[in-house]
Amino acid sequence: MPESLAAVEKVALGCTLCPLAGGRTTVVFGEGDPAAGLMVVGEGPGRDEDLQGRPFVGRSGQLLDRLLLEEAGLERGQVYIANVVKCRPPNNRDPLPDEIAACRPYLDQQVQLIRPVVVLTLGNFATRVLLDTAAGITKLRGRTYPFPGHPATTLVPTFHPAAALRGGGEVVAKMRADFVRARATLDVATGADK
Repeated sequence: MPESLAAVEKVALGCTLCPLAGGRTTVVFGEGDPAAGLMVVGEGPGRDEDLQGRPFVGRSGQLLDRLLLEEAGLERGQVYIANVVKCRPPNNRDPLPDEIAACRPYLDQQVQLIRPVVVLTLGNFATRVLLDTAAGITKLRGRTYPFPGHPATTLVPTFHPAAALRGGGEVVAKMRADFVRARATLDVATGADK
């Protein structure tokens, strides 16, 4: 296993293992605190992310930042943010199985190196991939789960911020509850709730 996130990122930046490499502007590896207790995982970069090389920088990112601060008491730089795939799928479509398989080692290495206490998955796609389930986000959110292969990590699923932007106040309210749940889980695990 590489010794650092920088080493993994260096390999990812030159990756051509799947067709997504041919359409990208840049690899969106991830960013944030490499020792973060909370890691946020989304599906894949969109247009703004592909252009800037940073995860969640558009309207979804603004909502993510606001919920992190308001409900979890964390600034963006205090968490680590990544995606299942590191290159933008054309027209923001869902990543295909071979694209996920090609990118999965990068995400696995990020998790192994960061060793987060809590992984907050954003949306159906990230949640299904990391929990290895076919169940949808509406059924899965509202609870915590052991993160398969990572016994010291708890997974907290929530809606994708883009869904909240489309779905309005009811979806945002459920997301707020999930962000509170993620923070409470983090506090209990680290003893900060005492």
